[in-house]
Amino acid sequence: MDNNNTTTTGRRDDDHTPTAAAGADGPKKFPKGVVLGADGKPCRSCTSFASWAAITKSQTKGASAGTTTGTAVPSTFSSQPSPPADCPPDVEALGRSTWTLLHSITATYPTAPTASQQDNARGFLRSFASLYPCWVCAEDFQDWMKTNTPRVSSRDEFGRWMCEAHNAVNVKLGKDVFECSRWEERWRTGWKDGRCDG
Repeated sequence: MDNNNTTTTGRRDDDHTPTAAAGADGPKKFPKGVVLGADGKPCRSCTSFASWAAITKSQTKGASAGTTTGTAVPSTFSSQPSPPADCPPDVEALGRSTWTLLHSITATYPTAPTASQQDNARGFLRSFASLYPCWVCAEDFQDWMKTNTPRVSSRDEFGRWMCEAHNAVNVKLGKDVFECSRWEERWRTGWKDGRCDG
């Protein structure tokens, strides 16, 4: 199976980077890294700003050449490193903000939560995983939770579980993993060297 194609349903392939969707004039080509939504159109919250900018560049080239399929542009094309602050977030900005929120929730979670608070945490994670704007990310998180049930019986347990979830994503993206024994320093108390204290 070709890992760079998808149908108009936007269902993902193995590497989550569909590059074509069927159109009236045949498949429409998109730059590598562009993820399609269920409507067959590029998903802004699933795609990096660089790839999104490449779409615009390829559409401009296609229009000037009188074509509708566009010209694929390397996903490294970008006139600026990130979108302006008043633009919808790309997948990277959305991810950074999301991890900040999720880790902050675990950092303020009770040390000895009630049964109701534990139910709320599990319910939040289920809802979050079904509503997350990047459908590829949402499906990955849902799949990960099937084999890594949320551990919410204490702050430390929840914080370590969230760190493990974050590390699983980092591994997929080829990023460094974080030492989960230090999650509380990073997200709740601040580093022991005092640099977070002003």
